[in-house]
Amino acid sequence: MVHILLAVPDRGYSSKMNKSVQMRYIITGLLILTILHCAAQKKVIEAEHRGDRRNAPENSLHASLSFSSWEQAKKHTLHYNRPAVDFFEGALLGNGGMGVVVTTRPDGIMLYFGHNNVWDIRIAEKNREAIGTFDQVFDQVSKIPDTLKMLTDDPWYRKYSAMAQENYQQPYPRPFPCGSVLLGFDKRDAELLGHSLDISSGLCEVYLLDADRNKITLQVFTDMNEDKLWMQLVNEKGEKAPNIFKRIRIQPDPSTPKEFPKYTVNEVLTEGTLSFRQTLPSQEPGVYDIEKGHPKDKAFRLTASTNLGLKKTSRINWDGNKEEMRPLEAAFEDNGKEFIVSVTLEEGMSSGVSKQPYIQRPDFNAWERSRTASNDSWKAYWSRSGVRLSDHFLEEIWYRNLYFFNCAAKDGVTTPGLFANWSFNKIGTAWHGDYHMNYNTQQPFWMTFSSNHLEKNLPYVNLIEFLMPVSRIWAKEYYKLPGAYFPHSAYPVEMTMNPYPLPHWGWEICETPWSVQGLWWHYLYSGDTTYLRNRAYTPIKEAVEFLVAYMKRPEARGGPRWDDDKYHIFPTIPPELYALRPGFRYNYDCNADLTLTKFVFNAFVEMTDILKTNKRDRQLVKDVKDILDHYPEYPTAISEKYGKVLVSVPEEHDKVVYNVPSPLMNVFPGEDQGLHSDDSTKQVLKNTYYNQQNEGGNDLVFINLQAARLGLLDIERFKRHVNYALLPNGTTTDKVMQVHGRYNDQTRYDYMGAMGIWFENFALPVVINECLMQSYNGIIRLFPNWDIKQDADFFNLRAVGAFLVSGSVKNGKARVSIFSEKGGRLRIYAPWGTSGKIKKGNKSSNIDKELIETDTDPGDTIILEN
Repeated sequence: MVHILLAVPDRGYSSKMNKSVQMRYIITGLLILTILHCAAQKKVIEAEHRGDRRNAPENSLHASLSFSSWEQAKKHTLHYNRPAVDFFEGALLGNGGMGVVVTTRPDGIMLYFGHNNVWDIRIAEKNREAIGTFDQVFDQVSKIPDTLKMLTDDPWYRKYSAMAQENYQQPYPRPFPCGSVLLGFDKRDAELLGHSLDISSGLCEVYLLDADRNKITLQVFTDMNEDKLWMQLVNEKGEKAPNIFKRIRIQPDPSTPKEFPKYTVNEVLTEGTLSFRQTLPSQEPGVYDIEKGHPKDKAFRLTASTNLGLKKTSRINWDGNKEEMRPLEAAFEDNGKEFIVSVTLEEGMSSGVSKQPYIQRPDFNAWERSRTASNDSWKAYWSRSGVRLSDHFLEEIWYRNLYFFNCAAKDGVTTPGLFANWSFNKIGTAWHGDYHMNYNTQQPFWMTFSSNHLEKNLPYVNLIEFLMPVSRIWAKEYYKLPGAYFPHSAYPVEMTMNPYPLPHWGWEICETPWSVQGLWWHYLYSGDTTYLRNRAYTPIKEAVEFLVAYMKRPEARGGPRWDDDKYHIFPTIPPELYALRPGFRYNYDCNADLTLTKFVFNAFVEMTDILKTNKRDRQLVKDVKDILDHYPEYPTAISEKYGKVLVSVPEEHDKVVYNVPSPLMNVFPGEDQGLHSDDSTKQVLKNTYYNQQNEGGNDLVFINLQAARLGLLDIERFKRHVNYALLPNGTTTDKVMQVHGRYNDQTRYDYMGAMGIWFENFALPVVINECLMQSYNGIIRLFPNWDIKQDADFFNLRAVGAFLVSGSVKNGKARVSIFSEKGGRLRIYAPWGTSGKIKKGNKSSNIDKELIETDTDPGDTIILEN
């Protein structure tokens, strides 16, 4: 807080002064005050945008709603009290680019390295001519008799289907594991007890006993600013401890293809360094020249350095023969000295990755600098928002998943795929570990908005920009339509055609509006028009151009197929259901297509108003409004038990077991209906929620978020659902929930657990956020799915309109503080109805309406008190 003293000369002197001189003193003082106030206000706004609580608006209520989320996160440290030998038991570390899994065993510690940027970048793009165009395939499929059970019963389509998926059946592209580092010890000299992971600061501690039964700890963390991992040994007092390890070994990944160039080994034993370099070919086998390489090749280098010297030793093997240490394996010299190791991962174009390792022996000063900088980075991350809940497990879900997300993604590196930056052997390679654009890719970023981590949505924005060229190509060359059509599956490698052109899933129209939806959300929650103009406008417009042209095709309106004047979305595929059917049954006007297309159409119209592009976009806006005036209704069915319910597609019955919760996509992600709807609509939504059956695997976040949006989430059941999916490392996997969909009684309900670390489930905090605060339609609702008998505090949850909302409920009484970043109209429902007061600056007034509306300026803080 800045205190300013405006001093005028004392009365005796001022009585002799000219009044104009006195006035100049006063005016000068007021000008100084105004300038300092503006500067301070700017600082407040910038600080709030960063989430810096030190410069938050200063008032007693706001201060009382603040707390240290860094300290809160520390309460949810992960503990493991035995060796964690399995990949999924290990502690997860990361800096958003590099990921590390710390596993332990009775005789050593194994660390697995991965990186979002490191992929097997080879790609198959065959059969371009044979795939043909959409019109050609549509014409052929239209001729297939609708009496067949499956399209693949038709010989032509069966052959075409096999050809169209040939490229995707190659084992590449995929995330490429970057190798592992082993620290081995003699079990006679040490015993491994377990480990912990402090999620407040990303510090993993591995606990051991030395030969004298003294407790020692190996501290492990990743530098948050460069791709380096640090390790040191300390005693119970935190003092540096003597080395207990006998050997160190680096191992290239066992899944490295035989056709790859052989990795190169570098050992500088006297300098305590082991390193290997792996080239990643850019061309397929049979084309790639392993001797010459290619200018587009990539590479990575993993280097381990220690403060101790290294040497080669031998041992007598189990068969009685002498065995020398392998390449990239060495014993430690000077056993008994203090121990420190750094592991560096270098990656990029092959021409830029060093041919020889950079030798820099680690020292404890460098350790301290890196640890301090990383701590500061984590504190800044946690300062952006926080929750403090009476329910420990809910709070744990919130903090742990925000921790995992920060480890997995950041701006400036490749957007994470299905399994983020943790991989080993085949772990992390299912479905190529790629981008599935029918929810998997979008879901993890759902939590970035309300959690006030817009910086974490930028990797998604980057991905959409990266996909624009291939999406334009596919719209133009395959569909012969304008704009951009986003592919069902995609890779972070150079693509010139759709990687998965099989109509079975490749014709999911919802994936195009779904792909650009997150760009509009970023604007809604930030109010950043510069971002909207420079980064969101073009992808959204081109998606709309495609959708308008697709819906205005003659096959999608009128004629013998339709008996109305609607524009239909035809043909299409419901997400994860039915595929393409004979006679196109179940292949039109899916709930997902209708709601997401409507969302993007409305966003586009609003965007043209905001950016003043109305004149340039006049015809497209006209077409959009015409379609919206002739838009199909959401498909429904009648349930004997629940009455009228929504379903995923017309002609569908009410007892379908879904893979993704399609019937309520108009609630979320479509945001067309919800708590703001009229009573009759809300009853249908309620019927649908209780009627809906989901087989699991793709619903842990999704269906529970839909329920929260309706105020119907049973929080205890949600907790049990999360607990069912928990892995030992604290993450949640995708697990089967029931049969009678694609699964049967012989299905292993945990079969997806071994595939990798499911990045999508790090979105779990959004479910909790939506229980505490919702703003999807521009009106803030507080505690819409929260029992106010349960105490809860939160600060800086971000709302639509660039408002940061802090709130508290204790003993059934609520308090709220709203900070306006951009100014504009604030609309909020008072959580206690028409009572209490609203304060803005020095003004206070009674709350006499349930819906409070007030204009705000940037930097305003509005207080609601009962």
